[in-house]
Amino acid sequence: MALFISLAVSLSFAWILKIPRRIVFGILVLGYFVTLFAHFILPVDAPLLRATSGGDVRVWGVLGGAIGLIALYVTLLRRFKARAKAAPEPSRPTSNTFSDTELERYARHIVLREIGGAGQKQLKNARILVIGAGGLGAPALQYLAAAGVGTIGVIDDDVVDNSNLQRQVIHQDAAIGTPKVFSAQKMMLAQNPFIAVKPYHRRLDEVVAMNLFADYDIILEGSDNFETRYLANRVAAKLGKPLVSGALSQWEGQLAVYHPTVSGPCYQCIFPQKPAEGMAPTCAEAGVFAPLPGVIGAMMAGEAIKFVIKSTQPMIGEMLIYDALYGESRKFTIKQRPDCPICGQDHQDQS
Repeated sequence: MALFISLAVSLSFAWILKIPRRIVFGILVLGYFVTLFAHFILPVDAPLLRATSGGDVRVWGVLGGAIGLIALYVTLLRRFKARAKAAPEPSRPTSNTFSDTELERYARHIVLREIGGAGQKQLKNARILVIGAGGLGAPALQYLAAAGVGTIGVIDDDVVDNSNLQRQVIHQDAAIGTPKVFSAQKMMLAQNPFIAVKPYHRRLDEVVAMNLFADYDIILEGSDNFETRYLANRVAAKLGKPLVSGALSQWEGQLAVYHPTVSGPCYQCIFPQKPAEGMAPTCAEAGVFAPLPGVIGAMMAGEAIKFVIKSTQPMIGEMLIYDALYGESRKFTIKQRPDCPICGQDHQDQS
């Protein structure tokens, strides 16, 4: 052992001589294995063995194991550091600045008179929550991300299914079995690394909705059930948040913006109660034309963006019906019901 330590000390002067550490390490390793090999071929009482370890090979075994563990730790640590440097967190400039890449990316927005640089900055500072990462949520999320909305939340408790891929274009075949919110987050950040995406893999309930809605400016509701629609409408109205709502069935889609705090009705003014059983079949039961969610979902994103930039009027107090089978659109005014339990005047007077 004393001989090997002396060798190590002498080699430490290599630092002064600026000998590469790889060479020094190689010499030490070679000396270790030569000494270890000598313990197996020389007699136990050989002078060399007594000088290096007192004749006990176990000393070298323990030393080799300790050095091996240290070397493994250092190697793994370096690999993790290298991997972290190779895949850094996407750079997100401060809320009041744009990088050159962002300016080029949003140039077609910035040249629009109704948006401009000020509107794009408002989009960068906006916070929009999307309920559902399915047929309507998929295109809405993609266009909100592409448009540069700074913070986008998405809540859904479902996972990607093979049958979704016919229309839910944000998901890919490789994502089957993955929670939809994480699949959507991956695709949105791949499209635009200059935004923040917050996935919530859970079901929306009263408590979650109250806490979550308060953290966002605008709510997009693209769920596939009436319970969630009524819940979203109730909480959004209570918190004074605008609600952009869409729905689909076979060849027909509808879109409306509800913001009774400002004007117009809420969702429950138009649909006082959910349809009777069997009157409003789901997409799985009735089918849906593949491009239809893209049309309505993109329009939902458009209405949300109009809320943010404030230079054009969102579709408050109006409903749009789009019939993809005949290529027809109908738009009509919708009004508040005084007896609405959510936003009606009669309800407010009683409160």
